[in-house]
Amino acid sequence: MTTASAAAPTAPSPPSSTNPGGQRVYSAPALEKAIDIVELLATEPGGLTITEIANRLSRSISELFRVIVVLDRRGWLHKDAASDRYRVTYKLLETAHRATPAQALTLVAAPPMQALSAVAMQSCHLVVLSDTHGLIVHRQESPGPTGFAVRLGTSIALATNCSGHVLLAFLADSARSAILDTVIAPATDTATRIDFDAHLAAIRERGHESIQSTRMAGVSDMSCPIFGYDGQVVAALTIPFLEVIDETPHISADEALAALKHTAGQISEALGWHGSPAREALKAGRS
Repeated sequence: MTTASAAAPTAPSPPSSTNPGGQRVYSAPALEKAIDIVELLATEPGGLTITEIANRLSRSISELFRVIVVLDRRGWLHKDAASDRYRVTYKLLETAHRATPAQALTLVAAPPMQALSAVAMQSCHLVVLSDTHGLIVHRQESPGPTGFAVRLGTSIALATNCSGHVLLAFLADSARSAILDTVIAPATDTATRIDFDAHLAAIRERGHESIQSTRMAGVSDMSCPIFGYDGQVVAALTIPFLEVIDETPHISADEALAALKHTAGQISEALGWHGSPAREALKAGRS
């Protein structure tokens, strides 16, 4: 007598569809809702209520409620008890640090940056390239009685920011051109683009950038590149310099720039950077 063997149960296939190119596109509705919520709240520093989130995403509260509660429980969102508004937390940034070179960079950079702030009596921050903008991944506040610091996780425009100029200037030509084609308006005339390219070349020649802040009056930004072991720029180290007008102990802007260049070199060497054309550019900036 023969017996028929039962077929092993198979796991259900995830929902999918095909795009115009014929590629299968899988759907995970709950995950997509969570991502939509986090991306929305990332643009709202003041936070939003569940009702406001639902309205912005054109979804019902019942669709989003459980997703928001889970994000809050897992630490990705924080609910303000007084206003019922949800905000994103630093967990996203902390997770990104663990999964990217940013963690190693900040671990290496933190002690020299602390020493730099103590010498210059100014705050400083570290900016890395993130797609077509810059992202502040570490900061050190001034130890003095007053200071100016940029919030951790702040996104900056590359074409109009001191740190962005440094990152662009020391990128490989092809990478720089691709970013500029995106961040500079297509309507920009050729002469303006040529002038900007010449400005970036001058930064490479002197090894640093120094301009008036585009955000705050009375702040002079100065920034130097940090290089990885392969000689490629990995970050910009920046001081938003505040000039002291009273008798508080301080150093001059030129002295602060010299300390900044020295610290950028220290961090680069700690990352394994030894000899490249970019190093010669930084050396020229120290002269």
